[in-house]
This record gives sequence, structure tokens and C-alpha cells, in this order.
Amino acid sequence: MTALAPAQVRARLTEFTVLDVRTPGEFATGHIPGAYNVPLDRLREALPVLKRAAHPELLIVCASGARSERARTELAAAGIEAAHLSGGTSAWAAEGHALDAPDGARTVWPMERQVRFAAGSLVVLGLLAGRRAPGARLLSAAIGSGLVFSAVTNTCGMAAVLGRLPYNRPAAKTPDLPATLGALDRG
Repeated sequence: MTALAPAQVRARLTEFTVLDVRTPGEFATGHIPGAYNVPLDRLREALPVLKRAAHPELLIVCASGARSERARTELAAAGIEAAHLSGGTSAWAAEGHALDAPDGARTVWPMERQVRFAAGSLVVLGLLAGRRAPGARLLSAAIGSGLVFSAVTNTCGMAAVLGRLPYNRPAAKTPDLPATLGALDRG
């Protein structure tokens, strides 16, 4: 059982330790009740805690299911069994299930949408700038190549960079990774 539908998760939510692998900013806009935020780019730091801590069942969550599947694969390679939420928090909310968010949380676009916006903008910029300086079209070629590489390897360097920008950090106070790992270790 690797992928679970939102209804399956809702019926058994108390049986899971839920890890949300989105950025802290995305997590703060709304997450499955009781979820812990361990961003995908910092999952390796959590491996020792996840290996030694006694968790009934791990459920990995992101916005759409793509990053959670990648995290589940990474955990499996480290010998840690986990399932992931098919369709992510988007599917969860679409089925009418509640999301928790701290008071004062601001809305942040899902990372996939941010990547599409940034990549599309850079391609258009490269094409427009290429009208005056033909070498500027290389920007469009580089972004296109990066997107192909991203699809083939199922990684995304642009998402890693965007995840570090200030608007992807929560405005409201959320636990940092060491505090989250401490709670998981006790958990």
C-alpha cells in the first residue's frame, strides 16, 4: 500500500504519523491536522529520527502527490516504510476535509505553480530579450533543458531555489525542523 486516497487516510488518520514535505510557507497555509513539516530538501536530516522513532505508520503528504512520492521513495531506500497521499492536500481539501493553518497565515502558491510561473516567465523573457540580443535566447534554451532534466530525473532545482525565497517562509510562527524532529523523536 503505497498510495492512499484521501477517504482512506481520513478513515485512519489517527493511525498515521503524517509528514508534510512542502516548504514551511506552503505548510503554514494549510496542512492535514496533526502533520509534521519536514521539507523535502531536508528529509535526509530527519532519517536518523525516523529510523529510531517508533511510528505506527508514516504517511507522506505534499500539495499534489509528486513530492510525497519522491519522499516515499527516498525513505524506502533508507529502509523506512511509508505511504503517500494520492493527490496531496489539494485532493484532501477537494473532498471537503479540513486543513489546519495557524492564525494569520498567508496564502502561498503551491510549489508546482510557482515553478511553472517562474519557468514560463524566464522563457518569455529570453525570447523577448532575444529580439535585441540573439544570445539571450539561450536563457529560454537553458530553462527548457532544465525542465526536460527535471522530468527525466524527477527532481527540480528551480523548486529548491524557490523554496528558499522569503515568500515561501511562513509569516506565522511554525516549528522549525529541529523542533519538529524533537517532537517526532518523542512521538
